[in-house]
Amino acid sequence: MIKRKHLVLPLVVAMAMAPQMALAYIGPGVGAGAIAAVIGVLGSIFLAIVAVLYYPIKRMMKGRKAKAAKGSGSGEPAE
Repeated sequence: MIKRKHLVLPLVVAMAMAPQMALAYIGPGVGAGAIAAVIGVLGSIFLAIVAVLYYPIKRMMKGRKAKAAKGSGSGEPAE
């Protein structure tokens, strides 16, 4: 009985490790979902980078406009 137990365990492990065909159909919906998920992740990374860079650039441009308006005088058109 003990010898048989020692033979069954390696046999079960070997059968579990052997590759077998799954015989399962995934379908086109999974592929489309995977593509949409990848595009969504890449898009969110891009938008995060743009959002981080946009605010300092906007402040810099606003500062330049304020300096230009201040340096031109009273702001009234010349006659």
